[in-house]
Amino acid sequence: MKNILNHLFDYKTFSRGEAKEILSSISLGKYNTQEITAFITAFRMRKITVDELQGFRDAMLDLAIPVDLGTNEIIDLCGTGGDGKDTFNISTLASFVVAGAGYKVAKHGNYGVSSSCGSSNVFEYLGGRFTNNIELLKHQLDQAGICFLHAPLFNEGMKRVAPIRKELGVKTFFNMLGPMINPAKPKFQVTGVFDLELARLYAYLYQDTGSNYTIIHSLDGYDEISLTGAFKVYSNKGESVVQLEDLGFEPLSPKDIEGGNTVASSAQIFINVLNGEGTQAQNNVVLTNAATAIQTIQPYKSFADCYYEAEESLLRKNALQSFNTLIS
Repeated sequence: MKNILNHLFDYKTFSRGEAKEILSSISLGKYNTQEITAFITAFRMRKITVDELQGFRDAMLDLAIPVDLGTNEIIDLCGTGGDGKDTFNISTLASFVVAGAGYKVAKHGNYGVSSSCGSSNVFEYLGGRFTNNIELLKHQLDQAGICFLHAPLFNEGMKRVAPIRKELGVKTFFNMLGPMINPAKPKFQVTGVFDLELARLYAYLYQDTGSNYTIIHSLDGYDEISLTGAFKVYSNKGESVVQLEDLGFEPLSPKDIEGGNTVASSAQIFINVLNGEGTQAQNNVVLTNAATAIQTIQPYKSFADCYYEAEESLLRKNALQSFNTLIS
């Protein structure tokens, strides 16, 4: 580790192979807590390169428990976190809306590190139980249209660094990796990122994955479509900036989508929205993200048609049914 740290201190970068070896060694327990903390801290002080991100991703996927759900015709809606906005769990709610609309979702999630409430926090608080039993996950996907993949159960690396990340309490390169290392390897992916430069890196990497992807960054800093302003989109079709008027919306206030400062408040909003008791702003932002996911699966459909599908799922309580089925 001393040589690795000196490499960082000299402002040098790592090759893809070197990055893979470093993270593999961390995941396999070859370094102690102090060494890992020093590495994460030093690495956080500069920008990550494409080669490094690729190498880290390679290591995590190689060491992950493989998950064969019987199909790759599944989608994951997963953000990097780390935007510091304390929104309620928008992408997790959107996942259940997409499942309620009849699509298969393999939601990859974790506890909040740089935020108070990650998707795993709210799912567990509401009675969800994590499993890495593949047959049970397949059964959940069949019955509920969705299964939940709690990251530490599938990757020793995530489990090993979790206490260190929690102690540091800031976003690290592990935030960047989360959406890219779903062990089910879904064919469709909607990924929100906290930084425009990172969105470009993601777009470069996803071109080589063979997946249908949509990468989102709201220009005012959210790692999802926040409806508080314009957002940048990278997809198989190319890149664009989407203005809210293009979708027929007026800008929301950031306060309209807050609610992630505690697990309890996030969970209450979660249940309110599924029960048809969410505010118009909360519903709109969830449905917009869900519609984007549906359009990623069905790119020939218009956004309006995808939004209608998502809205039907929520209003007819199909999303709620998916949630209740998964919990039970």
